[in-house]
Amino acid sequence: MLGWTITFLIIAIIAAIFGFGGIAAGAAGIAKILFFIFLVLFLLSLIRGRSAS
Repeated sequence: MLGWTITFLIIAIIAAIFGFGGIAAGAAGIAKILFFIFLVLFLLSLIRGRSAS
C-alpha cells in the first residue's frame, strides 16, 4: 500500500509541474488517504505483534 501512496505522490508532483491543478490535487488527495490507511494498518500490526508475544 505504501507503494501506491508513492505512485500517487509522484503523479501529483508531475501533474503540478505541468500545471494540471485538478489532477494534481486529486492525486495528492488519494496519496494522503492511502498514507493514512497504511499508517493505521502499520500501527495495528505493531500493537497485535506486541500483544501476541
